[in-house]
Amino acid sequence: MNERLVMLREIQELEFTAIELNLFLDTHPQDRAALRDFYTVRNQLMEAVRRYEEIYGPLTATGCSPKTQQWLWIESPWPWEIEYE
Repeated sequence: MNERLVMLREIQELEFTAIELNLFLDTHPQDRAALRDFYTVRNQLMEAVRRYEEIYGPLTATGCSPKTQQWLWIESPWPWEIEYE
């Protein structure tokens, strides 16, 4: 698998984990370990997205990419157009 797909897979895994922890915290808001884990995963996710977007461009129209003079969101392929092997 090429580096781009590896990075996308990492982002997907971190997003899944963050969403699951979020759902757990909705019903267990006092669980400090889960809250700590959520913030750890969130920070890892933000860093993974930042690294990806720095190299390949934005994942979403409101992505975290550095400001440029071009509208890079329309550049191809879009994240959902990338085919996994």
